Amino acid sequence: MSASGGTKAIVAALGANLAIAAAKFVAFAFSGSSSMLAEGVHSLADSGNQGLLLLGGKKAKRAATAEHPFGYGRERYIYGFLVSIVLFTIGGVFALYEGYEKIHDPHELDNWYWPVGVLVFAIIAEGFSFRTAIKESNELRGQQTWAQFVRRAKAPELPVVLLEDFGALVGLVLALGGVGLTMATGDGVWDGIGTMCIGALLVLIALVLAAETKSLLLGEAAGPEQIAKIRAAVVDGTVVTRVIHMRTLHLGPDELLVAAKIAVQHDDTATEIANAINAAEARIREAVPIARVIYLEPDIYHEATAAAGTDPSKAPGGE
Repeated sequence: MSASGGTKAIVAALGANLAIAAAKFVAFAFSGSSSMLAEGVHSLADSGNQGLLLLGGKKAKRAATAEHPFGYGRERYIYGFLVSIVLFTIGGVFALYEGYEKIHDPHELDNWYWPVGVLVFAIIAEGFSFRTAIKESNELRGQQTWAQFVRRAKAPELPVVLLEDFGALVGLVLALGGVGLTMATGDGVWDGIGTMCIGALLVLIALVLAAETKSLLLGEAAGPEQIAKIRAAVVDGTVVTRVIHMRTLHLGPDELLVAAKIAVQHDDTATEIANAINAAEARIREAVPIARVIYLEPDIYHEATAAAGTDPSKAPGGE
């Protein structure tokens, strides 16, 4: 599986959230539980999240134009950022407000079996969605921990769905706790406290996702393993003797730009250098298939000249 994103996980989450949102709003109408209302808005926001991710994926597939010569791959980052900032924050702030109101004006729950039944159903449905997201992510995660995967993933969709489903499951447990304590004590304040906890959880997830998608929008380099493969592919030991310095940049999750200054022999002919560059580009694309835009500049290597450059030693892949 490529870094194209977990479309299967997104669709599974969308279907689950639409069904859950409808059930939660029905439960709120019959019980008056603020936790149910907050959770209903949460699921509705999650459904909007998945819709935006699917839209971003579709827009990112547009062909490059003269105005956007590197294509539209970063559309996926933009929509991921919108998801983290707008919809999560709206859901979180609404839940905080609803919880605050319920704490200041508590009342007992009517028809308690509605929220309890819906919450149990929602936990099962969200568990199915979360399981799908985990399965899709494991195909890309490799040996990384889950925290490393969320931090380093170049495709924003899977980290968003993972955190979204995880947050939904924790939120459902909080809502169930709030409803259960309200039933046990007869005090509606517990329902409000559970609602505020849901809101705080959503805002926290929004902040984490915003930080990660902001980094992708600013432009991230290839990972250490990919850089090592590119460096090894460039040098042929005959014409190209070393990489003087190199820059890499993700134009999108599935497209990598590679720009490098390479050292050649001073007595090589233009034809030999051109052929060596073409061969190096072919080797790079074979080693790292997402390296689709490659610029290699030949130069004669001098240690003093390299040291006087724009600090190439601090660049990814630099000497």
